[in-house]
Amino acid sequence: MKKNALLIKNARIIDPANDIDMIGSILIKDGIIQQTGGSITDSAPQIIDATGLVACPGFIDLHCHLREPGFEEKETVASGAAAASRGGFTTICCMPNTNPPLDNAATIDYVNTLAARESGRVTILTVGCITKNREGREITDMSELAGAGCVGFSDDGSPVSSSRIMVLAMLKAASLGLPIIDHCEDLELSHGGQMNDGWVAARLGLKGIPAAAEESIIARDIVLAEMTGAGLHITHVSTGGAVKLIREAKSKGLKITADVTPHHLTLTDERIASNPVKPEESPAFDTLAKVNPPLRSAADVEALIQGINDGTINAIATDHAPHTDEEKLCEFELAASGISGFETAFGVLMTLVHAGKINLNTLIARMTIGPSRVLINRFGRTGTLAAASPADIALLDVNRQWIVDKNNLLSKGKNTPFDGYTLKGTVVATIHRGEIVYRNSSPGIAQ
Repeated sequence: MKKNALLIKNARIIDPANDIDMIGSILIKDGIIQQTGGSITDSAPQIIDATGLVACPGFIDLHCHLREPGFEEKETVASGAAAASRGGFTTICCMPNTNPPLDNAATIDYVNTLAARESGRVTILTVGCITKNREGREITDMSELAGAGCVGFSDDGSPVSSSRIMVLAMLKAASLGLPIIDHCEDLELSHGGQMNDGWVAARLGLKGIPAAAEESIIARDIVLAEMTGAGLHITHVSTGGAVKLIREAKSKGLKITADVTPHHLTLTDERIASNPVKPEESPAFDTLAKVNPPLRSAADVEALIQGINDGTINAIATDHAPHTDEEKLCEFELAASGISGFETAFGVLMTLVHAGKINLNTLIARMTIGPSRVLINRFGRTGTLAAASPADIALLDVNRQWIVDKNNLLSKGKNTPFDGYTLKGTVVATIHRGEIVYRNSSPGIAQ
């Protein structure tokens, strides 16, 4: 039953958008934050004693795959929404590589209809295609897609190879005030590649994908963005060279933003050759660690972490990519790329906090106000706990340990390389528009 008011008290409130880190309370009425402060005396019919917990804005994911329409055996909008809520996400952006792809208003309207059914649990936004059928030959009617509500344009895993087409797309996107969200990959350089080009690939006898395959397209897109004045968001950055290029572009004042995934921040290409948690069961070629762009070297991981810390990288996005068991339990060369990431994202990222590599406030900023600013708040005043904002909140226990069990994931996709890992840090509850939409079954919220 809908509650008119909810009071969260005794929480450690972290709101990077307003530079807040304090012990206090949050008062919510009719789905809107009324007050955030050290002491709130108002009563509420529902009270959560969050002693020992962190309260922060609900996480925002700029890049995920809900697979519907066309690939419902992997995920549906409903199952993806449930998994996202469990992961602390209150706003997610679904990519357009569906079947049919999101290259016209009718298909976007269909997804929006499905998303509306889940609106009590999570806000689902759509990213429209840059080109028709994601084929890279002709741009879509981007005005139509914007009118249907899409928040950006991307061909996702099918990068736009033609510079001419990309210029046309950037000019149109700029006129609409929406970003191009680009998967940067030179398909000629990456052709036939299976993993990062390096000593691990050489030892395993797998064809490598060089860093230049990513970096060359990032460099091209930066030049084109400067020429057109378009907003360019570079998604799932994976190399140190890419971070350097983005940092230099930002120093010129260009409208360039970027995100990185939890797995690229915490795993290297060595994970393909061995599983540190289950070494006796680890296959020589672990398809669960096959992603695109591929897991890179330890030096690349350190550069990505530095990019998070110095603000070069604006956001952390899951690239949640659920697949069936059949698509992963096969030869490495034939296996699908991707990780089911909603439910493990926060726990995985907390390994960096506990290791002293990223500050907790920085981590929360890159999962809340960072992605919100990338999309210019087109979907409301989110990523903050300020008064008059939608009451999208995650309650976190940063010290609770838990073991990842793929069989317990709410997502249809059980394809996680973190199966069996012990993580320290979990989402205790997710509040969307003032309603508790997920509550951890373990003890933790006194009420």
